[in-house]
Amino acid sequence: MDIIIAYGVVFLVLAGVFGLFMAWGIGANDVANAMATSVGSRALTIKQAVLIAAVFEFAGAILAGGQVTKTIRKGIVDAGPISDSPELLVYGMLAALLAAGVWLLIASRKGWPVSTTHSIVGAIVGFAMVGIGMDAVKWDKVGMIVASWVVSPLLAGFLSYMLFRSVQKLILDTDDPFENAKKYVPYYIFLVGFIIALVTFVKGLQHVGLENSPLENYIYAFLIGLLVMVIGRHFVRQIKLDPSADRDFHYSNVERVFGVLMIVTACAMAFAHGSNDVANAIGPVAAVVSIVTSGGQVAAESQLPTWILLLGGAGIVLGLVMYGTRVIATVGSHITELTPSRGFAATLAAAATVVLASGTGLPISTTHTLVGGVLGVGLARGMEALNLGVIRNIFMSWIITLPVGGVLAIIFFFTLKGIFG
Repeated sequence: MDIIIAYGVVFLVLAGVFGLFMAWGIGANDVANAMATSVGSRALTIKQAVLIAAVFEFAGAILAGGQVTKTIRKGIVDAGPISDSPELLVYGMLAALLAAGVWLLIASRKGWPVSTTHSIVGAIVGFAMVGIGMDAVKWDKVGMIVASWVVSPLLAGFLSYMLFRSVQKLILDTDDPFENAKKYVPYYIFLVGFIIALVTFVKGLQHVGLENSPLENYIYAFLIGLLVMVIGRHFVRQIKLDPSADRDFHYSNVERVFGVLMIVTACAMAFAHGSNDVANAIGPVAAVVSIVTSGGQVAAESQLPTWILLLGGAGIVLGLVMYGTRVIATVGSHITELTPSRGFAATLAAAATVVLASGTGLPISTTHTLVGGVLGVGLARGMEALNLGVIRNIFMSWIITLPVGGVLAIIFFFTLKGIFG
């Protein structure tokens, strides 16, 4: 308790700085891969994607990022044994933020799309093993997270494969692809509006105290899907056939129709992502603030002051603007060649996987689902459409994320303990 009182202001400053660094990493890595399909398919330029992500990620983080957060995310550690030594939890949260931020910086430099959720989970597990004890870690939860490495990309890959096959059958492989695109794309727009609205209701808006029943969520999502479809149909009808556009690429006119869809998807995914994943950065910050301001009490949940949400939102935007292009290039261009129709299938499959996982309680990573979606689209065109070298590097980066986060957190935990304790 004496340490908390003596160094309270220092801990608050460190929590703010490390939290901003972690949020920066989320922007540089996680948000970048959420925008990658739009940029890789050339539906949006890098500048347009950054602008959309900046607005909608920030809006998602602030409007639906949460008023209350669990002290330790995902319930993977029992902090009860150190309730008499709250400074250990402060060291642990600071170490976890710094460790996850450092790993995200390294991964973003390499262009590896890694999971920010798994980065912070690995860091918290690492600190808990040495700071609290091996028994404090709920290994069954960690096991579920490891299992999600396989389940997330497989499920998203299967869904994106089936979606793109439907696009091929209904539109691309027909006698009049352009007219069929104008006919069927509004229905795909409905699917996008419905699924993304469902993601937002299920994953995001529960934070602001909007306690809808599952049936209400589906009804509202259905209505939003219809509204988005009506708006999308209006823009699709404005697109006129340009015979000269198809000279270099047979489906150029068709892809212009799908470009409308990708813009809708990009905006919605950014909002849903900002509302959900900002907690990876601000959860530990809120825990430190709660402990310091309460004089050393360890609560199961922490209130989220508005300044912490603003910190998280600002960090995410800064990370994307300053460093997001490398991961955007990896996911958007290097795994397989994307067009708006392929990018749509990958993004919608990832969003649908998030909804399914939320309903079943499976812990998943938006990164893994999106990469899985891109892989599925590539497979629909044959193995030769995939860059296996890039895929191998991505899978290796996923495997080492948890242990690297854990080892870095252990080093930083003992460093902080040595400085203050």
